[in-house]
Amino acid sequence: MNRGKKLNLFIGADIDDSWAEVQSPRKSIISNDILEPSSHQLFFSKEKRKGKAVTLVGEFQMPKNDCNAILKTLKKKLGCGGVYKDNFMEFQGELKDKIRPLLVNEGFKFKSKH
Repeated sequence: MNRGKKLNLFIGADIDDSWAEVQSPRKSIISNDILEPSSHQLFFSKEKRKGKAVTLVGEFQMPKNDCNAILKTLKKKLGCGGVYKDNFMEFQGELKDKIRPLLVNEGFKFKSKH
């Protein structure tokens, strides 16, 4: 190794006009169609998040404020937490048996075997 030579290292970035925006694909496709509650075909899904059960109900095709109003009444009746994200309502806990009759009373329909 020659101690008399310095290493020519260039540290930095070469910025040019070829930047591209990185877009991650959504998990679900959001439809702009607004449907009546009786024409929805909802289904249940169960996930584990941080070791706890989460019940997903969807896919809702209604305005966001209408879904948030329904979510608020359901959370009060069930006594649990929840959120509306990506056209799905997420409830904390395994509440499939309790949520289904409440949504049927609101006029929603479910897919078979759900």
